[in-house]
Amino acid sequence: MHDRPGALAGIGNTPIVRLSRLTPPDAGEVWVKLEAANPTGSYKDRMALAMIEAAEERGDLRPGATVVEYTGGSTGSSLALVCSIKGYRLRIVTSDAFAHEKLRTMAAFGAELEIIPSPDGIHPGLIPSMRERAAQIVAEHGAFPTDQFNNRDALVGYRGIGTEAVAQVHGRIDAVCIYAGVGGCLVGTSEGVASAWSDLHRVVVEPAESAVLSGQQAGTHRIEGGGVGFIPPHLQPDEHGAVPYDEVIAVSTADAFAMARRAAAEEGIWGGPSTGANLLAAVRTAQRLGPGARVLTVQCDSGMKYLNGDLYA
Repeated sequence: MHDRPGALAGIGNTPIVRLSRLTPPDAGEVWVKLEAANPTGSYKDRMALAMIEAAEERGDLRPGATVVEYTGGSTGSSLALVCSIKGYRLRIVTSDAFAHEKLRTMAAFGAELEIIPSPDGIHPGLIPSMRERAAQIVAEHGAFPTDQFNNRDALVGYRGIGTEAVAQVHGRIDAVCIYAGVGGCLVGTSEGVASAWSDLHRVVVEPAESAVLSGQQAGTHRIEGGGVGFIPPHLQPDEHGAVPYDEVIAVSTADAFAMARRAAAEEGIWGGPSTGANLLAAVRTAQRLGPGARVLTVQCDSGMKYLNGDLYA
């Protein structure tokens, strides 16, 4: 275990709760890891810390170095926290398509932001354009790219969600349901749970308006944190054609928003649209598996980040 300075010691070991009102009587149990308990209020704290620590251990990051990432906000906020404590300069490529609270949070922790305008929301070309600009910064300045979409160290950080849940839930966990952004949270959490129950059912969640994992065309949606318009490398088939999930559930923006509001009002679980998508998919899975089954999902972040938008207007 690392002897971590300051707020870094507060990353992980988050609480877990069981839904009591959102699951119907004929459904299994839904358990939710409250990842808003991390220092920046997001599960991305786990990934950011894992990527930076692994780079340090390999010698890829030296004192005073510059770190570069392209992100919609939560990863950037988490990296900004980690880099501020560890003394690295952080340059972020992001967009005004994401919640303004996220952009301000990154800046509050000391990140330098470059914002790509996108008035129509998260469209298929947005993330590739952000990625291209981040690559230019790395090439021009010799900075270190954390490159969350391809960085396997991210999985190490997310594995803790699964291993913690195994210790916290009394009984087997039958399924994991997680919204896909980078894909690392689904893969890492599933690996953590599968260390105890190898026949785990892994459900990846995506926006219905951009259901590329379901074989549909990429489109514009408003479920932040995922639906990037392409299949993330962490979720692509391996050399044998196997994918790290068993099922895909597509959730519309409207349904994700509605479930996020219900979760806050009825369960006290306050999150953003991606948390709404997670909860909706988890409840559907619990209904299908039936009484006695247990489904794990995550509250991705706090609803505090979404007060300026129309989610809680």
